[in-house]
Amino acid sequence: MKKTDFVYSSESEPHRIRTKKILKQFPQLRNLIGKNPKTIWAIIGLVAFQVVLAWFLRDQSWWLVFGAAYLLGAFADHALFVMIHECTHQLLFKNRNANRWASMFANLPQILPSAISFEKYHIKHHSFQGIHELDADLPNRWEAKLISNSFLGKALWLLFFPVFQLFRLSRLREIHPFDGWILTNWVLQIAFTVVIYQFMGWHALAFLLLSFSFSVGLHPLGARWIQEHYLTHSVEQETYSYYGNFNAVAFNVGFHNEHHDFPSIPWNRLPEIKKTAPEYYDTLYYHTSWTKLFFQFLFDREISLFNRILRKERGKVAITDVSKPDAEMSFAKDGQMAPQNA
Repeated sequence: MKKTDFVYSSESEPHRIRTKKILKQFPQLRNLIGKNPKTIWAIIGLVAFQVVLAWFLRDQSWWLVFGAAYLLGAFADHALFVMIHECTHQLLFKNRNANRWASMFANLPQILPSAISFEKYHIKHHSFQGIHELDADLPNRWEAKLISNSFLGKALWLLFFPVFQLFRLSRLREIHPFDGWILTNWVLQIAFTVVIYQFMGWHALAFLLLSFSFSVGLHPLGARWIQEHYLTHSVEQETYSYYGNFNAVAFNVGFHNEHHDFPSIPWNRLPEIKKTAPEYYDTLYYHTSWTKLFFQFLFDREISLFNRILRKERGKVAITDVSKPDAEMSFAKDGQMAPQNA
């Protein structure tokens, strides 16, 4: 059946409620809240990997460039995107600006300057999940109608995923799209791109661009965007986790219900949440294969971009919310913040 509209809910988003319940039953989880400054070494290693591989491919055949981007570069860029996500939630350093500099460094091999913009919009996704005028993770209505439920439409949507995301920004009028940090991000990316072109040439630059495109698009890794919030089962569960092997090279980003429940816990401690409170997560639907979901999304005509839950009620969340409900609840409980270092 071809869907013509989103699924609407009159209930509040489920994560803050579940966070409160879990913390009441398992207060020891508050000890997982904090920072992991060692993550910076993963960022440095991944950036170096992409630059070195680009250098190696500077005078190789286009087939090798394409294959390396699909089989290697895509995984490195996807991991870097997860690192940017960690910086967005300020999970590396205590200093907010230090996290921003780290995210911009992680952004360099991806060519498209997106680290600071992601911070602006992603935090609102947590604070206002399902609110169409504030949640950039939700597709536009025209976008969902255009793509429909056809294989070709969904394949093109994945292929040009970053482009469709850019078109969503005009819908989010309450979020200021530009500031000095955005400008800095652009300047750094332009400088990096010029250096890559000057010293390595078109093949190296094409490798980096292809790696970024595959990491978020027409690739099994692109199934992550479907896994996180699309209704792929016959229930109105709006967030899904992924417990498959790719978590090993994606810094546990598949633990998505756990992350939304506890956004102040860094990537290396996310599995501990499910291990400590299995009754809250084993009872939810989850995915075990991004590759399987990738093909299911493409071929299953019951799945379209309209398979998302929207809500109109914002609740009492302020527009300036920084999405740290787990830390805030811990503060309210103890009168002091949970440990902030790794």
